[in-house]
Amino acid sequence: MYGLMQNSPLTINSLLRRCEQYFGTKRIVTRTVGGIQHSTYADFADRTRRLATALDGLGLAPDARVATFGWNTQRHMELYFAVPCTGRVLHTLNIRLFPDQLDYIVEHAQDEAVFVDRSLLPVFAPHLKTLTGLRYVVIMDDGAAHDYPDDPRVLDYEALIADAAPADLDGRVIDEEQAAALCYTSGTTGNPKGVLYSHRSTWLHSQVLTGVDSFGLSVRDVLLPVVPMFHVNAWGLPYAVAVSGADMIMPGPDLSPGALVELIEGERVTVAAGVPTIWMAMLPMLAGRDVASLNRIISGGSATPLSLSDAYEAAIGIRLTSAWGMTEMSPLGSLAIARPEIDGLPVAQRNAVLATAGIAPNGVEMRIVDSDTEEVLPWDDQAVGELHVRGPWVAAEYFGGQEDDERFAPDGWLRTGDVAAISALGYARLVDRSKDLVKSGGEWISSVDLENAIMGHPDVAEAAVIAMPHPKWSERPMACVVRRPGTEVSEQAILDHLRPLVASWWLPDEVVFVAEIPKTSVGKFSKRTLRDQFAGHVLATAKDPA
Repeated sequence: MYGLMQNSPLTINSLLRRCEQYFGTKRIVTRTVGGIQHSTYADFADRTRRLATALDGLGLAPDARVATFGWNTQRHMELYFAVPCTGRVLHTLNIRLFPDQLDYIVEHAQDEAVFVDRSLLPVFAPHLKTLTGLRYVVIMDDGAAHDYPDDPRVLDYEALIADAAPADLDGRVIDEEQAAALCYTSGTTGNPKGVLYSHRSTWLHSQVLTGVDSFGLSVRDVLLPVVPMFHVNAWGLPYAVAVSGADMIMPGPDLSPGALVELIEGERVTVAAGVPTIWMAMLPMLAGRDVASLNRIISGGSATPLSLSDAYEAAIGIRLTSAWGMTEMSPLGSLAIARPEIDGLPVAQRNAVLATAGIAPNGVEMRIVDSDTEEVLPWDDQAVGELHVRGPWVAAEYFGGQEDDERFAPDGWLRTGDVAAISALGYARLVDRSKDLVKSGGEWISSVDLENAIMGHPDVAEAAVIAMPHPKWSERPMACVVRRPGTEVSEQAILDHLRPLVASWWLPDEVVFVAEIPKTSVGKFSKRTLRDQFAGHVLATAKDPA
């Protein structure tokens, strides 16, 4: 027997209708090369419908992949809705990928058109001669002075929508399982892999972001998404504001710490979201600034150092909220909310819990598995295993025949590649990425825990730990450390700082001071680059005596 309820498809079209009907007077603010632009959701919806008509007029295939190569702007957000609401697939291109990777994913996705910010033309234009499958290159003029390429495929965004009538998008997508957006992984090993989101998965994910025990976005909020719109659809936040009605503050191309603080102060931002490296860089800029409007800072993409959260609490009175996820998860997998059971703990213990990856929201299931026996392990915060997930916004396979048998368990769960323990209350504590663990004498050392401990030293700006070969212990940890400006912290000072914090055999065999830690295209520490950089390096403890 079936329930007797209406079956309304969960589509992005319905999110656009809600945004338009309920929140037309709410703000969208975009900082571009030419200055700050103010708009409303009513104007955004009208322009989105005009863009939808323009897409139809270009004669793109009904299920065409339409790429974007842009910053966080209103025009980019218009594409977020117009493309999937016409039944086509939004494909956000990471502007920081290596050139050969960018060519690969455009060709693999078979993109028919690409929309490019004018300020990014110097980066994208060299690809035009190789990307012959692109039918159109639409330039979004953000005030930059770069000339348009001399290419017959080039169109201007504003000219494209100027005379277009607003499209009626009701009924354009009737199957909620239809593809809506395509994102590729960062490709740290092998080619990037495509993750194809559906309207249903996007709709459900956007609802979760408005939950009180999630991002908690509401109509009273002013959101600053520092996380790029070219990375996992800006964590789904452009769709979540359509649900909640929160004002949207788009930072555009200037993601410098000073510029971000100005936006927070000037636009009275209440919620900001980005990777830990952003918050590290912004911290010194907060002194003397009026950022009292901020009440939530979501920090995800990599582990948030406990010391960084402590520093924010001391500086502005709020802690960073740790979040965890993956491209394959749309991306939200967990959030470190404060359950009442931890309220009575000593402050240091409570803060340590809140520095974990946190608790999975409703819709995401987790388990930890022994990689050797495939045994599902208990939630006791002691057992450590590979973290598996499943849920309605978790990938079931990769796009376009890209196979990765190691990523999906036989019963369909996604193997995340993270090693974790889960407490009885459901807090997932990520020990490390499986590829970044240091195996010393048969025992595991967490590079993440070591990094967080090192970054607790007041004279350390950044730290990354990598495994180095050792003739006796197989591998030993080496710490790559960036000193804070004006300090001269020594290797011995780092080791002395670590001694009371970690087991003695965890202490790095060598501390190397570097000018900066290399970053991936999405702002994470690139340990792969560090391993390549130090290939052939011999640890001090492994060198032959002089």
